Amino acid sequence: MASRVVPVVLLALLAALQGQLWLGRGSAPHVHEMQRQIDAQKAANQQARQVNARLSSEVQDLKEGLDMVEEKARSELGMVKPNEVYVQFTPR
Repeated sequence: MASRVVPVVLLALLAALQGQLWLGRGSAPHVHEMQRQIDAQKAANQQARQVNARLSSEVQDLKEGLDMVEEKARSELGMVKPNEVYVQFTPR
């Protein structure tokens, strides 16, 4: 009787460990999902870095010179200098 208890206990432990491997918190599907979320967050962080770099460059240009101010005024506010003809092309 005792000789059959040990293999049954070991099989139960093996089944419990396999259950954790495939269904538990550290399971293969869970790790795969977490890796996918990490990759998505890294991509979002990279996009945010690019936007931040562009905005930082724009702020630096605004602090250093009036060229950027003039460009913004022309593109966003429609500024036209004296004796200048304004032409606007619209894409189809």
